[in-house]
Amino acid sequence: MTLESWTNNDLVNVNFDRSDEGIYVSFSVFDKSIALRWTLSRTGALELLFWTATIMKWAVLISYPKTECQTYATCGPFGICDQNNSPRICSCMTGFMPSIKEDWENRDWSGGCVRRNKLNCYSSEVFMRYERMKLPDNSIPMGNLTIEECGIQCRRNCSCIAYAHANSSDRPESRCLYWSGNLMDVTHNVDAGHDLFVRIDGSELEGSKKGQHPKSKKSITIPIAITMAVLLIGTVCCFLLVRKFVSPKNWRSFLGISFKAPVESAALGTQNGLEVNSFSLSSILAATNSFSETNKLGEGGFGPVYWGTMVDGIEIAVKKLSVNSGQGMEEFMNEVTLIAKLQHKNLVRLLGCCIEKEQKMLIYEYMPNKSLDKHLFDTSKRVSLDWKLRFHIIEGIAQGILYLHKYSRLKIIHRDLKASNILLDGSMNPKISDFGMARMFGVNQTESKTGRVVGTLGYMSPEFVLNGLFSEKSDVFSFGVLLIEIISTKRNSCLYPTQKTLTLLGYAWELWRENRALELLDESIRDSCVPQEVLRCIQIGLLCVQEYAAARPTMSSIVSMLGNDNGTLPSPEQPGFFLKRTCTVHSGNSSNTSKSCSINEVTITSTEPR
Repeated sequence: MTLESWTNNDLVNVNFDRSDEGIYVSFSVFDKSIALRWTLSRTGALELLFWTATIMKWAVLISYPKTECQTYATCGPFGICDQNNSPRICSCMTGFMPSIKEDWENRDWSGGCVRRNKLNCYSSEVFMRYERMKLPDNSIPMGNLTIEECGIQCRRNCSCIAYAHANSSDRPESRCLYWSGNLMDVTHNVDAGHDLFVRIDGSELEGSKKGQHPKSKKSITIPIAITMAVLLIGTVCCFLLVRKFVSPKNWRSFLGISFKAPVESAALGTQNGLEVNSFSLSSILAATNSFSETNKLGEGGFGPVYWGTMVDGIEIAVKKLSVNSGQGMEEFMNEVTLIAKLQHKNLVRLLGCCIEKEQKMLIYEYMPNKSLDKHLFDTSKRVSLDWKLRFHIIEGIAQGILYLHKYSRLKIIHRDLKASNILLDGSMNPKISDFGMARMFGVNQTESKTGRVVGTLGYMSPEFVLNGLFSEKSDVFSFGVLLIEIISTKRNSCLYPTQKTLTLLGYAWELWRENRALELLDESIRDSCVPQEVLRCIQIGLLCVQEYAAARPTMSSIVSMLGNDNGTLPSPEQPGFFLKRTCTVHSGNSSNTSKSCSINEVTITSTEPR
């Protein structure tokens, strides 16, 4: 990750000026009311701090480096750092070995690597090619040469131990680079980087000839051919496995659940242990009028959802995996595996699935009142949600999450709790849906990390967005956002204009500190609410969205807080992601709501964890 991308946010404007003497960085602050400062920590990390008036302390907004490989020369001379190989992130280049073997075994790689065989200029040397590398420090430019010319020049110079063709658009006169000393700070970069050619003794490559060039058949073609052969064999094996995998018969053993014979009636679609009904494609086509547009209920990342009626008159909702889905087979498998093993009144019930003729569908009980967001964010529908009903929905969601975290046969972290994933049945009972992003935890497991951050901005916790860490407290954060949205009928990702750049969480926090929390309340329920009950719920919501996961309550505590009017609650601390750019919300129903509002971008610039 470059410093440019690291500092690309809404608080700081960064300018980079290059010259022959080095790179100069200057920055300015957009919001003069926010106090910022740069510091260098004891460990050498560059940190951007901001002053939090509420706790009268400097808090870390951004820190660099984020990973060990971003620390300079982590692997020492001639070592290659690859964060994907954690915890053993360092390895020696071909032809090199650890300088101190004992240190490497103890994961102290700072001593780097040394050559197995000394170089003897011209006699038996070849160049080893490394792809997608962050180039070593202290390069020497050789001019605007082609890759072939660059290799020839390096080969003629005995002091040249490595070369690269940087292909830099901003400095075309220095595209050919070479190195004459130790190669330091070499990092494998899967997303970018350049090819690096390193001079080694020819005996290090089996079958190599003397004086080979990087393009030679022995040093380059043979490894490529071997790699291609392995990839081809792997691809064929994967293809055969996938073909077996998508067969309904083989899904049974793979998912750890069994599928009953195809059925035509949803009345039979009850779960029995880990058995799940397999519906025939013909029955689903008949129920949905061949997926008619008039039957379409909506569309999400998984694909379109259709309403249908089975031959016995039972209504169903069909989630159909789209070819262009943002999700896919992994999420489909995940949802079938998890929800087949879960049963709770506040979880949507899976009736079965259909896997036939390349079609993959999940069949659920139909929720006639659709999703919670359709009511909350529609001015004409929210009036039907009086305070008693909203509190009933809040309690039901909390009970459903508590079941997932503590009382189900599996410990489940949902990871995508939001208003659109809370469905309402005919009696307005809330049911949590969409388990495509959910993950199972071990009995004693408290936290996990992922390299693929998924979810909805505005509902994701800070530790998940920034570091890929998720736990029960990630769902607690999402529940807190939901609770405050239910009370205010405002979206967290967008807020009416104020003098400060605040999210809904930040706005709720400011009102709470100023003893004006009831101003957060939706006007339509002021007459039907119990003020003390509303204030208690706002306080619980703020406790849930605190910046640090350890400070947030568990779902067990939250359910207890909601059911106990007399207990004393702790004071909430500053929420995570409380600042944002001001945006405008247009009034009207949910379908006409402006979608131009910016998301919370103060401390996040991508959905890849640092």
